[in-house]
Amino acid sequence: MSNHDLILSGIHLELTDALKDIVHAKMERLFKHETRLHRLRIELEHATSKDHAGEFIAKGHIILSGPELIVTVASENLYKSIDLLVDKLDRKLRRRSRLFKVKRHHPHDIEFPASLPKISLA
Repeated sequence: MSNHDLILSGIHLELTDALKDIVHAKMERLFKHETRLHRLRIELEHATSKDHAGEFIAKGHIILSGPELIVTVASENLYKSIDLLVDKLDRKLRRRSRLFKVKRHHPHDIEFPASLPKISLA
């Protein structure tokens, strides 16, 4: 992932080289769908709170032109959390792309509240 900006951080969790490689390989799928991603930030956390004790929480922030896409997934297995996170981020990117495509192919008329003068091209 030399040409993509991926930030990986662990909270209450040791990030091993094998875990980093797995996350990089799985996130490569997102960069194939959308080439204009500015940054992808992934946070892996081993929850210690009473509500999520023993769960692994994976958070993903995709920074691109327009609003950020933020996803959070929790499960008992770290690798399952990573897989679910990639699937959710992938669905969000595909939905965003589909909505832009629909907007591009079905433009709406623009109504101006004031009357504009007509000019002729001569």
